[in-house]
Amino acid sequence: MRLPARLLPLTAATTASFLLTGCFSATSDADGSSEGESRRIRVAMMQPPRSGLSPLSDDAFKLSRWSTAETLVKLDADGDAEPALATEWKQSGRDWTFTVRDGVTFHDGTGLTAEAVVDSLTRAATASPKPRILDGVDMTVKADGDKVTVTTAEEDPLVPQRLSSPQLAILAAKAYKGKTVNPVGAGTGPFELTKVNGTSSATLDRYDDYWGGEAKAPGIDVRFVPDGTARAAALRSGEADIVEAVPVSQAAVLDQDLITEVPMPRTNTLYLNTEKGVFKDASLRAAAREAIDAKSLVEGVYEGRADVAEGLLGPALPWATGLREPVEGQAKAGDPAGKTVTIGTFTDRAELPEVAATLQQQLQQAGFKVKLEIREYANIESDALAGRFDAFILSRATVLDSGDPAAYLYSDFASEGSFNISQLASPAVDKALQKASSAPTGDARRKAVIEAEAAVLATDAAVPMLHERVIQGDAAEVTGAAHDPRERELVTIDTRVK
Repeated sequence: MRLPARLLPLTAATTASFLLTGCFSATSDADGSSEGESRRIRVAMMQPPRSGLSPLSDDAFKLSRWSTAETLVKLDADGDAEPALATEWKQSGRDWTFTVRDGVTFHDGTGLTAEAVVDSLTRAATASPKPRILDGVDMTVKADGDKVTVTTAEEDPLVPQRLSSPQLAILAAKAYKGKTVNPVGAGTGPFELTKVNGTSSATLDRYDDYWGGEAKAPGIDVRFVPDGTARAAALRSGEADIVEAVPVSQAAVLDQDLITEVPMPRTNTLYLNTEKGVFKDASLRAAAREAIDAKSLVEGVYEGRADVAEGLLGPALPWATGLREPVEGQAKAGDPAGKTVTIGTFTDRAELPEVAATLQQQLQQAGFKVKLEIREYANIESDALAGRFDAFILSRATVLDSGDPAAYLYSDFASEGSFNISQLASPAVDKALQKASSAPTGDARRKAVIEAEAAVLATDAAVPMLHERVIQGDAAEVTGAAHDPRERELVTIDTRVK
């Protein structure tokens, strides 16, 4: 049983202070030459790099949050495309032509050219596995002067949004010289990544020749702190300026003026293995769905700092609620009859082990026998994707890549989706996903997305439980930090420490 929040500072915070001792170097505090200038920004992040900070992996979002790697396009608050390394674009059938911004240099001093853009995008398009944003997309790229033409096998209305994904960042040629992509000194952003110490830390310095002007801070010192209590303690003790993903259990014991809470497009979902094991039986998937009490998870584990799920898409996409109708075609619940299931999840998000323990009790009350397997995400992802669990609890961003949920739905639930933890292979779902992916932007696409969501929910391959809120900690001296529900921005050109 968790101790009341008000008791945590007497115990957990004390332990956490030992975990963070020496976490940020003494020079971090001193770097800031005179009164009124920003010093270096100390950031405590949740998950260590999983793929050596390769932009072709989820590590790309770290590069984006540090403002070191950039894309041709960025998204506004509504998910609409805006210029970044490309200044304009136009569509002609299957072709999209982008004009490359003039006057941009990579951190190694080489210039941004159409050929460099082609190189980066082609490597992403031909990677194995492909970045999620390119699931189901065949894409070729060619240069013509200062323009780049992206051609897809089928007409794709979302090409600009796809190119906003941090996994399609444009890097200098030097990044691709080795067997893996190395982003050190190869980006175009206001901060240059200068050093990476494995899974413990990273250092970035201000890039004085940035095309968008000079960053207000001289640099960023990043430490990867998977322990949520330790991250919260870093904010409380003044050892960190910005703290990513403050655990719900710690939010109540921090100065409320230092934390920001925003509903985000992230759903805590129980994925059920439809290919083999107990949950191959649709009636037992239905039994699991009916056994779950999401309200108790929100009130207990999340202390009210989350929203009970009505579907896979939550309040961060307000249009979804107005379009959603009751799901039809779900199987009737069967009798678990004491069958044993193994649920996997990870420790990196502090609430998930407690969610797993609560679900274990709920499913056992329904007649299942439940085993839990909990590890760090880096050590469990491959087993989850290989279908080695009967069920898996995942905190999943639903518009992480393109600002459009169709890509997430395809990745997670299409027969050929690269993140298909449920091992789902449903012709009806594939048809609905294809319709959503090809629909034009606007109302027609939103309606198709909701129809695809309903098709997935009808299979009970996934049981959405709750929608999370991002809780970020910023020290009182920090100004200009981003509070981004898509988790693409954190330290920006305007972020500084007074």
